[in-house]
Amino acid sequence: MTVEEAKKIVDSFDENNNPSEEEIFMFTEAMKFLIEENHNPEDMMYLGGYYYEIKHFDLALKYYEMAAAYDYDPAYECLGYIWYYGRTGERDYKKAFEYFHKLMEKGSPVSTYKVADMYKNGYYVEKNQEKYEQIIEELYPKVKGMKNVFDPVPEVFTRLAKIRASKGEKEKAIRLYLYAKDFLAQRIRYNAFFGNLNIMKWLIDDLYELIEFDEDFFDFFDLYYILKSPHKISFIYDDMEQKIESVMEGNECNVCFNGRWFHSRDEFFQNACIGNTKLTAIYQNLYGFKVM
Repeated sequence: MTVEEAKKIVDSFDENNNPSEEEIFMFTEAMKFLIEENHNPEDMMYLGGYYYEIKHFDLALKYYEMAAAYDYDPAYECLGYIWYYGRTGERDYKKAFEYFHKLMEKGSPVSTYKVADMYKNGYYVEKNQEKYEQIIEELYPKVKGMKNVFDPVPEVFTRLAKIRASKGEKEKAIRLYLYAKDFLAQRIRYNAFFGNLNIMKWLIDDLYELIEFDEDFFDFFDLYYILKSPHKISFIYDDMEQKIESVMEGNECNVCFNGRWFHSRDEFFQNACIGNTKLTAIYQNLYGFKVM
């Protein structure tokens, strides 16, 4: 394999939103080759990020630490997440705080809201709700004008919405949630990473604690709310009717979409496809949602 051949494999993989096992193998081999040849921390982060997305956290940690050895700032943030959530089986809030705080001081909005979370929860630092709210309030004007779908607008807006709701400012909270929902939906269209989907799920649950769900007017991501209980739903894609059914199994609903069963709404949003195209990638083209 040459560097050019490896880059072509990676470029092809980037354009494929539903790769085969063989394509995944070729991609990871190409990335490992590029890392060995070029020693580029961006490549290390890219492969680490791929492993993080598919929940191979030990391998994600390996490549994040490899990039951190080059003093590459994005690696510290990702290492913070590894230790904050205990992705490899061990939580270390001290390490997480140190990594996040290092980048917070350099102006990273992501690390800033994670430091805020640590004050909110009392992780490594003393629990301090006032400091949490202060950090989020100060962060909001810095992110509200951001336009790139991968900017942390939904993360900051949803945190601020909860603060607003806790103070009785319901309408302000609703506006923040709705803006965050639209922004996040566009991100998920390009990257249905489980972390992004979790944020959407929590956002939808919190939103419908503030407003009444309207069965006559809802969209694709509102299915997070309706699929929590048994329902039959239809919608239209490319002039053809599509059907979804949720059936209670234990404490959660299983979801059936066009004959394929998913164990949870999480699995449905992660994997449901029409043909080889994930629903999350074409959500803007799904319409006519109705409860049957």
